Amino acid sequence: MIVDKTVAVLKKDLLTAIRYRNGFVLNTIAPAAQLATFYYLARAVGPQFRPEGMPYFLFLLIGTGFYNFLLTGTYSFLRTIQEAQQSGTLEVLMTTSTRPEVLLGLSAVSAFCNAFVQLLFYVGVGSVLFVRGVHINFFATALVFTLSVLVATAIGMVAAGLQISIHKGSTVLWALGSSSWLLAGTLFPVAALPRPVQVVSNLLPFTHSLAGMRLAMLQPLSSTALQGEIGMLLLCALVLAPISIVFFSWTVRRARQLGTLSFY
Repeated sequence: MIVDKTVAVLKKDLLTAIRYRNGFVLNTIAPAAQLATFYYLARAVGPQFRPEGMPYFLFLLIGTGFYNFLLTGTYSFLRTIQEAQQSGTLEVLMTTSTRPEVLLGLSAVSAFCNAFVQLLFYVGVGSVLFVRGVHINFFATALVFTLSVLVATAIGMVAAGLQISIHKGSTVLWALGSSSWLLAGTLFPVAALPRPVQVVSNLLPFTHSLAGMRLAMLQPLSSTALQGEIGMLLLCALVLAPISIVFFSWTVRRARQLGTLSFY
């Protein structure tokens, strides 16, 4: 049943993407331009700068590429709720036979798939330029990826719940996205930050997602550091996933009781 619904959602969004081809072209050009920017930035900085023992270009590539993927997936939950509010269909969607949290998750599937294709292009093309620096541990990479998606899904569901209850989900995600871009180690290592700020950085799940993915893809052997990052991501997923489901279900139920589900 869930598989059929997932296929139907993906088919709908694929037809929409085919209809609006310009968006597909722009989604290809933008990563290519960013790749060129990072390539020449790394050349300007020089090969002597190796954050955490990694080539700076690959450090930038994985950090920005994976971060943008996670942030896009997170925003898809909020965007689904906002579009339904604007079109006046939220109340209808939330009263179907499909549970609200399942319906929201299905709506975000295509966004994750689209972002994943862009991530493959982005990291794939970039890795070809520095193939000698890539040492992929496929099992660890898949594990970090899966746990990071679970964490991003949980955060997105909380933002969607806030959008339903207080209409401020976008503000919360903006604050999280802005702080994570600076603190999670996308452009420079976390160790470069002041010590008190590093403590805050280590509390952000995306910090461990980026560090874990870099270690899984750029280190020739598994390390204690990689195991630690996977452990932190697992803890975040186990804590955030059930909380987000309960919170989103509660906000939908409360909005129904108050009659504010269709408000925008």
